[in-house]
Amino acid sequence: MIDIGRAGLWTSLLDQYPTSRVRDVVVELEELGWPCIWRPETSGRDALVAAAHMLDATTTLRVATGIAQIQARHPLTANAAQRTLHEASGGRFLLGLGVSHAPMITTARKLPYVTPYSDMAAYLAAMKEAPFSAFGAPDDPTTVLAALGPKMLRLAADQADGAHPYFSPVEHTAAAREILGPGKLLAPEQMVVLDDDLTRARELAVEHMTRYLRLPNYTNNLLRHGFDEDDVAGPSPRLVDAIVVCGDVDAVVRRVGEHHAAGADHVCVQVLTARDAPLPMREWNELAAALI
Repeated sequence: MIDIGRAGLWTSLLDQYPTSRVRDVVVELEELGWPCIWRPETSGRDALVAAAHMLDATTTLRVATGIAQIQARHPLTANAAQRTLHEASGGRFLLGLGVSHAPMITTARKLPYVTPYSDMAAYLAAMKEAPFSAFGAPDDPTTVLAALGPKMLRLAADQADGAHPYFSPVEHTAAAREILGPGKLLAPEQMVVLDDDLTRARELAVEHMTRYLRLPNYTNNLLRHGFDEDDVAGPSPRLVDAIVVCGDVDAVVRRVGEHHAAGADHVCVQVLTARDAPLPMREWNELAAALI
């Protein structure tokens, strides 16, 4: 299984810059010591093509998809792309797969979103059965699932190498580890706002959280882990503090430590920024010094 270290970066911000700039940025992140960077797939760049450029620009940085949508490519294509990137990069690519969310699939892709769990189970089975006749690495690549609920977490344990929960509190990390059991990679995402002005930081946190709280996959998960309808509707200060670390680097270090204590192997730190703000290179630098 791929070694991605104890902490990494999660960001969607690189899609707002030319690929030439992205290549320079990932080299900087590698030099700062970050072992892994995670990127999503929604309506921006193709996640696997973008990962190929990032891997080509670096020598030690691991690149993970958090997540690649299974509706975006046939399982044979996904298997071939994963194995191609695994071999070409010397084992530095991690494929995170997910079913995404109904609004994104039915509206943007014009596809049905009726049986996401069954679709994922069938997709993983088809990937395992897919032929691959090209030159390949001697070992198998690593696959994790965007898993929140118990059924998807059990699937991640049985048919994949682990789970990448997103927008989830520390309590979920503990529950996920119990379901996954030992030996499976658990890599939750953690949002942070580095700002000593806590009022301003929480306002930015709420702005980012609002779009996720419109998605049932996330709200249902929060309701399973001690939050109620009022928390989700607000969002309440309690929920904001559970999902987003607001404050200084020491606060981020504490929260990452809580995830590790709850059973996480790796924590994907996402620095939230104001709209149209530059890349948070200063924040990424400070976090690298504290976490890596």
